[in-house]
Amino acid sequence: MSLRTRLLVAIGVIAIVALSLADVATYRYLKSFLYQQADQQLDQAHRGLEAAANNGHSIPGGSLCFAPVPFTNPSTASSALSSRPDAGQPPSNVTGALAVEVRAPGGGVVNGQSCAAYRDGSNYLPLVPTVITGFSKAKGGTQVAYFDAAATEQGGPVFRVRASTLNNGDILIVAQPLDATVSTLHHLLLVELAVTGGAVIVALIGGLWLVRIGLRPLRDMERSAESIAAGNLTERVPGENEQTEVGRLARTLNVMLTRIESAFSARLASERRLRASEQRLRRFVADASHELRTPIAAISAYAELFGRGASEQKEDLERLMGGIRGETARMERLVADLLLLARLDEGRPMEQRSVDLVALCAEAVHTAGTVGPNWPLTFEASQPIEIMGDATSLRQVVDNLLGNVRAHTPAGTTARVSVEAEADGALITVADDGPGMEPDEAAYIFERFYRSDPSRSRLHGGAGLGLSIVSAIVAAHGGTVSAEGRTGVGTTFVVHLPSTPPAPESTPDQDRAPEPDAER
Repeated sequence: MSLRTRLLVAIGVIAIVALSLADVATYRYLKSFLYQQADQQLDQAHRGLEAAANNGHSIPGGSLCFAPVPFTNPSTASSALSSRPDAGQPPSNVTGALAVEVRAPGGGVVNGQSCAAYRDGSNYLPLVPTVITGFSKAKGGTQVAYFDAAATEQGGPVFRVRASTLNNGDILIVAQPLDATVSTLHHLLLVELAVTGGAVIVALIGGLWLVRIGLRPLRDMERSAESIAAGNLTERVPGENEQTEVGRLARTLNVMLTRIESAFSARLASERRLRASEQRLRRFVADASHELRTPIAAISAYAELFGRGASEQKEDLERLMGGIRGETARMERLVADLLLLARLDEGRPMEQRSVDLVALCAEAVHTAGTVGPNWPLTFEASQPIEIMGDATSLRQVVDNLLGNVRAHTPAGTTARVSVEAEADGALITVADDGPGMEPDEAAYIFERFYRSDPSRSRLHGGAGLGLSIVSAIVAAHGGTVSAEGRTGVGTTFVVHLPSTPPAPESTPDQDRAPEPDAER
């Protein structure tokens, strides 16, 4: 069963129960009120009869019945009874208002004192039980009982009966037909049924309209959920509102969807990083293999020449040994760079000492000017700047950047090195006015074994690891390095270094004592 159907059934049941309770309460109240009126009328009618009977007057019966007028005192009742018509005259009880009887305690009518009530030309008497019970004490010490009784004749009315004890022990019975009361209650019942049925129909129609409006946010949530299930994780449930339950549910679902989207985004990003890392690893292995294969092949070729008799000629032997030493040095530099990158990738803590960055950069510029006098250098620094770090590694950063200028720009290219203080560290800038590079290359220039276009090709046998080492050392110090350049304008490298590098995270490998290094 759908939620809409359950709500409509609940509305219908509640409406029926509430209206039924109201109908029952109204019916019982009106019935009590009408019966109370009938009892009051019987109380008014019996007073004169009871007074007359207690004064020794008998109530006529049969054809001598009289109209039961309300006797207010015994003298009036006595006068009325003494002036009753003689036998043989038609009965004077033409109004049919009351039925009156006087009964002995055993149940028999006393001396025929019984007058029937007339309705539609017929006379009816109440079917009073032989023994009347349920008396209660009334004012004046009289015992009184009220009850309903059917007519002795078939098709007769229902009577409201008042029975009271007389002074001599007899029982005076005064009964009034309840035609008006029964008719009123019957009409009330029909009206209540009609009103209840109409009210239930209106409640169901109104409830259907309200349920549709109330469930509209849920239908919107359903459509949003279908869209999300189709893969649109950016979809959000509408109708957030802190004042309603559905609105709070929408807010909670949106929070959950945001977290799910973030989790999926993080997962996709992680997968992309893993794929990129795998691709870089494969390219790194291929490039490292290529870089190592060249000197190994050269040494193998020199060894083969040596075996063919080149060692017998002094000039050939010197040339062979010089080639072997050159290729061996090249492999040594490559292996050293790879080992340094591996150590940096492991996150091993670097030496933390106060470093005069201006002095360090000035020495690097002086050394670069000596090594490459054909590349003019200028140095700018306005004040001493000290940071915490590894002086040797930071010197290698500056040396590699200046070496990159010599390796990828023609002779005569001017370069500028500047050191500036920042609020939380220092800024090193190395800029040249060489041939520059394409903007797209800046995103890959710090990758290992990366080769740029021919305008910045390797001229001195570099393996393409210099800038990778720069990036790794700067990252180990908690800084960043970036490159900007345009073709024909030059290239600028910017290094941001914090005053104090972040504390390295402890790992199980770092907690163990370092193993002996083969190169130490």
